[in-house]
Parts: sequence; structure tokens; C-alpha cells
Amino acid sequence: MVALSNQPSFSAPIPGQSLTAELGARPWQTPPEYPTVDEAIEYYMQRMSSEDFMVQAADILEIGVPVTVLANTMQMSSVMEGLHTIDVGMMVLPLLMEMLMLIGDAANIKYNTGLDRPIETRDSFLAKMAVKFEKQIEGVDLEREEEDEEPIEMDVEDDEPVGLMARRQ
Repeated sequence: MVALSNQPSFSAPIPGQSLTAELGARPWQTPPEYPTVDEAIEYYMQRMSSEDFMVQAADILEIGVPVTVLANTMQMSSVMEGLHTIDVGMMVLPLLMEMLMLIGDAANIKYNTGLDRPIETRDSFLAKMAVKFEKQIEGVDLEREEEDEEPIEMDVEDDEPVGLMARRQ
């Protein structure tokens, strides 16, 4: 049995450490392996046509992960690996989504595209907030009479600085 210790973990990166690495030391800071859209598409087609990928993609789609999320994750991880730039990834994204939907159709999976949300979930937050606001203002009299209050006069000498940040003498 493993005993849990109360010792802090020092394996996390230091804040700001990403700003201290040498320029070009990270994969995304080097020239991309596939600089054009055509080369990136060829890379993805080879990768996505393997049997292992198709089985894994079908499993993920069957769980209910939206196609948009899966495609964006794929292209973003390739950007971080330095395979292509973010702009090439964004241009390849529709192709990735089409290929993932084709894999879902071939496996007879009812998948979520992630492009359209049901109306009840889209408006539910606003509807809940409107009902909550109505309940809050139900008992409030909006036409309150303003009382005539005299301004409070303070005895402050002109020599002394006043305010929160004023220097004490």
C-alpha cells in the first residue's frame, strides 16, 4: 500500500518558465514540417486512413465527443508538435471534420457534429437568469422617493493632504 505524503510536489513548471527558453527550442517555434495546406492534408489523410485511427476515432465519436472538438484537438496538437502552423491548421479543419464524419457514417454511429446546439440548451441560461431577475425585482418599489438630505460638511484644513494615499505628517 502506498502512503500519501503531505510533501508539496515540485515537478510543476515555474511561472514564467515558458518565457525563459531559447528562441527556437520549442517545436512550434521552428519551421513547420508541412508548411502548405496540401502537405498538411496529405499528412492527415495518411494518418486518418489507418485502421487503428479509424477504430479510435469511432470509439471517441460513439462516446459523444463532438466532431468539432476532436478535429480541433487533432490540429492543435499538430501545431504544438511543430508539424504545421496554426493558420494551416485552421484551413485544414473542415477537411478533418469531414473525414471524421465519414468515419462515423461508415461505423453507423450517430455522432454530434458540434456545429448546432439544441435551442433549449442555448436559451436556457438566459431564461434562467431572466426568471431569477424577475423574482429579485418583484418586491422592490422602483419609484422610491428620494429624501432631502443635507450634505455632510467636513472640517479639513487646506494645508493637509487628504485621501487614502496621502502622506502622514
